[in-house]
Amino acid sequence: MARLFDRVVGSLSPKAAFGRAKRLAKEGQAAAAFPLFARAAQAGITEAKYEVGRAYLEGTGVPASRREAARWLERAATDGYAEAQSLLAGLYLHGIGPEPTGEPQGAGAAAIFASGEDAKPDYKKALIWAKRAAAAGTPEGQAVLGYLLTSGPEAMRDPEAGEKWYRKAAAAGSPQGALGFGIALARKAKDMAGYTEAAESIRVAVEAGLPMGQFMLGLMAERGLGMNPDPGAALRLYRLAAAKGVRAAAARLGLMLIEGRGVPRDALEGESWLRRAAIAGDIEAAALVGDLYSRGGDMPPNYAEAAIWYRRAAEGGHATAARALGLLHLTGGGVARDEMEATRWFRVAAEKGDERAKADLANVLLLGSGETEDITRTRVWFEEAANSGDLVGAFNFGVCLAEGLGVERDERAAFVWMRRAADGVVNAQYWYGRMLIEGRGVEADPEAGRIWIARAAESGLTEAEVALAEMFVSGHGGTRSHAEALRLYQNAAQRGHVGAMFAVGALYGGGHDIAVDRTRAARWFLAAAERGHGRAQLMLGRYYLNGTAGVRDPAEARRWLERAQSQGLEEAASYLSQLPPTELQADNAEMEQSRV
Repeated sequence: MARLFDRVVGSLSPKAAFGRAKRLAKEGQAAAAFPLFARAAQAGITEAKYEVGRAYLEGTGVPASRREAARWLERAATDGYAEAQSLLAGLYLHGIGPEPTGEPQGAGAAAIFASGEDAKPDYKKALIWAKRAAAAGTPEGQAVLGYLLTSGPEAMRDPEAGEKWYRKAAAAGSPQGALGFGIALARKAKDMAGYTEAAESIRVAVEAGLPMGQFMLGLMAERGLGMNPDPGAALRLYRLAAAKGVRAAAARLGLMLIEGRGVPRDALEGESWLRRAAIAGDIEAAALVGDLYSRGGDMPPNYAEAAIWYRRAAEGGHATAARALGLLHLTGGGVARDEMEATRWFRVAAEKGDERAKADLANVLLLGSGETEDITRTRVWFEEAANSGDLVGAFNFGVCLAEGLGVERDERAAFVWMRRAADGVVNAQYWYGRMLIEGRGVEADPEAGRIWIARAAESGLTEAEVALAEMFVSGHGGTRSHAEALRLYQNAAQRGHVGAMFAVGALYGGGHDIAVDRTRAARWFLAAAERGHGRAQLMLGRYYLNGTAGVRDPAEARRWLERAQSQGLEEAASYLSQLPPTELQADNAEMEQSRV
């Protein structure tokens, strides 16, 4: 009966249809109200157009559709309906974009300040309608206008005017206006009083349940801005905002739980919140998840998982994550070892200003990877940095000049830049010392070169320790001391330098001013041999062949001598000939003899 009545009313009078629709909507019967609103709207009733637009926007009584909402709201707004102008401004700012999924988020200032994450906004249209709504006195329109003038595109900004509109909206009781005004106050606050005023305004938004207000007040509580630091309160506020989809709050919440910042540590829940933020598009959170997996902790590192999250962050423009992904590709950690892919990610990070990535890119280029364009671009970066007084840039530019990377080789100029960089860069001290010893770009001076290499070695540079040890063995450029050479080689060997491992074995093996200890020598030869050092494999094979270290083992001797031979050490063949034949060799010899 009620439906029949609604059809009769709707067919007879648009005005009556509109009145009936309002009563039904008030009673919660949105589905029954919508056709009547639509009838009235099609008949030209402005407020009905607004109601139809709002119904489409909120998905009440009809499937949600931002595009239909915008169409009907614009009709009402054009008629001068201020609330429609306000909603339309917010809709354009929030981004009409694809049709919404899940629960409707609304529009206007409420939607903007719900998460702070816009989708393809149309700032120009938003500004047009926000100005009209604000001039008509709607607090929501004033809040949207305040947002545009303080946080919109740079060319549109007028912070002073934006703050005034926020203030008007807040004074009219708009929680969104209070939030915007509080944020504006916080941006320009210079002392505790300024932050306290900002916090009081933002608290109005928190009391109204605005998620961005919860996040902002949580941030102030965590950092002690306008109040005493209160990690517990910050955690509670972040949790509220994160649960409503504010990804920045999820990221802060995750970080606090992982690090235990004034709250009980919970790495598992913390990682879960960081993941949520990362999946929602927070590239900083994605990079942090990558760090968690690459560092390990309670569990061993998982580089394959780290690479997934670093890639997500890097593709979103995170420079540090791009460099980390490059390092994984360079070393084969969790991904295929690929120098070209490493070069690509180092380039991405370097172009975003990561200075370490520039150095990484240069190192890869020194190994022969990358393209001519990469080499030239990298040389330009280093030259600019060097000319600005940056010592690391001076070192890197010196390497480019010394090796002819992206520029004609000029060892004289390289020597000048290396000398400048050597005052503060350990690697430059080593390079400068080598150039002095080798006479590259300057007359050779082994004594001065040795002094610079010693400085780099004292700072723990492995290559410098090995070079200085070699000079102590030979006496080149100064005194001869096998004991000092042994100390330096051992330092480098403990850091994984394979050549130093072999050298320690050789010093203990005899023929030097070191007490002979062939058991120790064998251990060091084994360490180097297992890492592919050909001469260490040869020496280890000889030790097992002759029982030099007290153990004679023909099978082990053969294994290591064959590995040395496979690396091109021809002398291994003469030692292999001294070993008894294997069963297979004997059988083959017997078969050959039988044929004869």
